[in-house]
Amino acid sequence: MEVWHTWVIVAIVLFILEIFTPGFVLACFAIGSLAAALMDYLGLGTGYQIAAFSIVSIALFYMIRPLVKKHLYKDGENEKTNVDVLVGLVGIVDEKIDPVEHTGRVNVGGDNWMAVSVDDSAIEKGKKVEVKKVEGIKVFVAPYKTKQEN
Repeated sequence: MEVWHTWVIVAIVLFILEIFTPGFVLACFAIGSLAAALMDYLGLGTGYQIAAFSIVSIALFYMIRPLVKKHLYKDGENEKTNVDVLVGLVGIVDEKIDPVEHTGRVNVGGDNWMAVSVDDSAIEKGKKVEVKKVEGIKVFVAPYKTKQEN
């Protein structure tokens, strides 16, 4: 078996291990192994292989890895998605919110939602409201207060 075969096998093993240990560390070394395999395939000696492995691995680790981590491994725990984005938004009452008659609609986030008042109070049409939570197809709202009113 030629030396470049060994480098390719090492690269494959490192790529497989990268699947189980995310962070793009082992992938940097795997690509470095492929560079070393190329050096042997071209008939260059061991010194060139080690140099190619080292230079490519270090360059990827310090230059490419931060970019890959930034785009692939985002910390999404604090990011709001789907309807959670509506919480905290201000909307306009489109149909009077009346807890007795179970009516009420609000325009918020570009959509019209069935609305319920969080404190079971009636809110007139045209008033501003703040979304406090979303459950299914309903938004739970409270009358909007400006910072001066708080």
